[in-house]
Amino acid sequence: MVHSDSDPPLLNHYGTLLCHSTQCDEPQTRVTMEECQLPLIDLCDLGSDDEMVRRACAAAICKASSEWGFFQVVNHGISSQLVDKMRSEQVKLFRAPFETKATSGLLNNSYRWGSPRATCPNQFSWSEAYHVPLTKVSDEACYGDFKSLREVMTCFAAAMSELSRLLAGILTENLGHWKQASISNICDETTCFLRLNHYPACPISPEIFGLVPHTDSDFLTILCQDQVGGLQLMKDSKWVTVKPNKDALIVNIGDLFQAWSNDVYKSVEHKVVSNATTDRYSIAYFLCPSYDSLIESFVKPSIYRRFTFREYREQVQEDVRKTGYKVGLPRFLLKGSEDLTTTTTTESNTRLYIPSITAKS
Repeated sequence: MVHSDSDPPLLNHYGTLLCHSTQCDEPQTRVTMEECQLPLIDLCDLGSDDEMVRRACAAAICKASSEWGFFQVVNHGISSQLVDKMRSEQVKLFRAPFETKATSGLLNNSYRWGSPRATCPNQFSWSEAYHVPLTKVSDEACYGDFKSLREVMTCFAAAMSELSRLLAGILTENLGHWKQASISNICDETTCFLRLNHYPACPISPEIFGLVPHTDSDFLTILCQDQVGGLQLMKDSKWVTVKPNKDALIVNIGDLFQAWSNDVYKSVEHKVVSNATTDRYSIAYFLCPSYDSLIESFVKPSIYRRFTFREYREQVQEDVRKTGYKVGLPRFLLKGSEDLTTTTTTESNTRLYIPSITAKS
């Protein structure tokens, strides 16, 4: 259903780009994509009394992060009731008049729509979103008339944060350099955030992205999506569609974990395709380090040079500003490391081992 007074002027922006753009390729023709079932991992096994079951679950997480860069988890500790409440509040928020969302300063004045820096249709995202730092999630002043959203969002953010650190610890321990404590030390509320996404129905063109192809500039992302579908990822050099699972959360590796692991884990390109008739909603949690945290590969020879999260963000923003596209990790490759990338990718499967996981109390 389209709510004309609540949706941002996406059509106007897209039309302007379509009329004036001379810099980009023509929009891509929509083709039928193969549907994939992401690796499904039952996190209940991490609390098993059987050590082999715990170790096998951890190994499955690491293997999926290496081979897919994506996986889905069930029995993740976030109740369906909390997810339903969060979704209900999210829908209510996005159905507010566009003027309210754009000018009232809601959620730390973090409302964004479309793609302000897009110079052509292929850089345009048919969506709107709020980017909310964890430091602001419990701030009463951020919610305006949406008082009921605060309590639900605070609980949801805390649960997603706990889950992200559990998974990051498992992935770090698997690398063999015992830095799981470092993940907790360098990731804090000042840089981690929630993104509330809304993809309005888009009946005008099957080529329009809901969210343009990209990788995530964090350690890892946890996604809670509805059943509309639309998420696609790059697998074996082709786009595949992710089949929604109402009981699962989707986890994907970000650029920082790929660099830190020296390409053991993969930050995989993904996108959202628009839906002609149905609105889509999702919530993403991003686990990020402090801006001055140093990111460096844990084995030598390193594929990437050392860099801080601040430096990485600034480079990404500069590339987007100049070209409309994110370049990401290739900017930080060491000279000659292009040849190492293939070797490291091949060796990564042999480097994976099963970490020791203690049962949860």
